[in-house]
Amino acid sequence: MTEDGGAPARVVVADDQTVVREGIVMLLGLLPGIEVVGAAADGDEAVRLVAELDPDVVLMDLRMPRCDGVEATARIRAEYPRTQVVVLTTFDDDASLFPALGAGARGYLTKDADGDEIVRAVRSVLSGDAGLSPSIQRRLLERLSGPEPAEPERSAPAADGLTARETEVLVLIADGLSNQEIARALHVSTATVKTHINNLFAKTGIKDRSQAVRYAFRNGLVRPPGG
Repeated sequence: MTEDGGAPARVVVADDQTVVREGIVMLLGLLPGIEVVGAAADGDEAVRLVAELDPDVVLMDLRMPRCDGVEATARIRAEYPRTQVVVLTTFDDDASLFPALGAGARGYLTKDADGDEIVRAVRSVLSGDAGLSPSIQRRLLERLSGPEPAEPERSAPAADGLTARETEVLVLIADGLSNQEIARALHVSTATVKTHINNLFAKTGIKDRSQAVRYAFRNGLVRPPGG
């Protein structure tokens, strides 16, 4: 039971490192108002457990094999919107933070968070607020209050409803990277890369990689050599 007498928040933990995952589960078992109902070793398993268990919150690591935390978060928020996602990761850089928030995560904690911070984040996202650690809040405020960042060369919006990750994969295809090289660059599995490629091909009507390169040039995602 929670402090106000309500039912505990039902939580799934997703982390690919067994020792870390088991440690988080053990810690959560000691916290008031939280019930761990499942644990996943990668993003695919996290999505499957959400479908089976209908948890209130997933505590989501970001760097995982097969399906990373950003992709899993996007799938969960699209398919099971009742379940909220709080990222729990080692990384607090912009390249990790903003894709996760863009995918639909409502909370973001680093793994040095203590039990009280985790409980506050879980309660916050379940009440409709953001569950961000103080350091992440400062980072967001600095980003919002600072000067506008320079417009990147590849900032043109993608057509045909491509997601940010699908657009990123398309740009890397246009740069000549293989599926294995794209997987290494994005810290995901080749299977996840193939899924993104299949999705973007279906959305755009692209049939092969050469058409993908032409599409990227035509939509301003990359510039032709000498352009």
